[in-house]
Amino acid sequence: MTLSQQGILAPVPPASRYLTFRAKHQCDIQAALRALNELADGEKLVVGIGKALLLQLAITKPALPNFPSYTNAGIQIPSTPADLWCWLRGDERGELLLRSQSLIDSLAQAFECVSIIDGFCHQQGRDLTGYEDGTENPVDDAAIAAAIVSNQGEGLDGGSFVAVQQWLHDMTTFKAMSGEAQDNMMGRRRSDNEELDDAPKSAHVKRTAQESFSPEAFVVRRSMSWSEGQRGGLVFVSFGHSLQGFAAQLRRMVGLEDSITDSLFQFTRPITGAYFWCPPLKNGRLNFTAIK
Repeated sequence: MTLSQQGILAPVPPASRYLTFRAKHQCDIQAALRALNELADGEKLVVGIGKALLLQLAITKPALPNFPSYTNAGIQIPSTPADLWCWLRGDERGELLLRSQSLIDSLAQAFECVSIIDGFCHQQGRDLTGYEDGTENPVDDAAIAAAIVSNQGEGLDGGSFVAVQQWLHDMTTFKAMSGEAQDNMMGRRRSDNEELDDAPKSAHVKRTAQESFSPEAFVVRRSMSWSEGQRGGLVFVSFGHSLQGFAAQLRRMVGLEDSITDSLFQFTRPITGAYFWCPPLKNGRLNFTAIK
């Protein structure tokens, strides 16, 4: 039986740890992936594979595109690809630290950990700005349709494409804005999360309204806040049955569609960006047809 990794559609946990890895040269990738497969249950550990690693494993389907890199109107969208993405989900940071140490040790023969981000659920799912995150997320059958591949055959059905970006907030700039300006930037009132009918075209809600695209750009977001020292922001995580929805939203946010840029860029910016393929499960393990 082929199933999706259950953490994709599950609610965000209280705590997360996001790890990205780079494959080492002249190493036994197969042995490391077999070790990973013993740890990855798809629920407490969600795994994504980058384009370069898919090609190294001679996996041609799915065909993962490069993450787009844009520079427009003073906005820069970086592309920072990696070979392996591991999303550890749990209840508290100590647990995740210990699990991540075990994961890194298990992969050390073939993969170098190049990034670790600690995420947390802020105020029952609000961004650090205090605004609710993921308000328009599809739910139930609509979420499955938006996030999970179907009718594509063995090894693909049950899988999901994920776009991951780490956004760095300038909270000093945000706090200096009036409450009205903040609401207009978001396109919603922070107090009751109601959408503003008269929000400007640059408001984030207007830029990313999923039903306003052709074809519609529905995705399932599983974003969480992050912090490190005095810095913080949002780990944006977007799952889709393809990458079309995320790519369309990002192009519009940057202003490539109509030269109107998303107001969010007034106080926040992405500092990473990568695509990964999250393979389905088979018999409780990642369905890697390339693993021998």
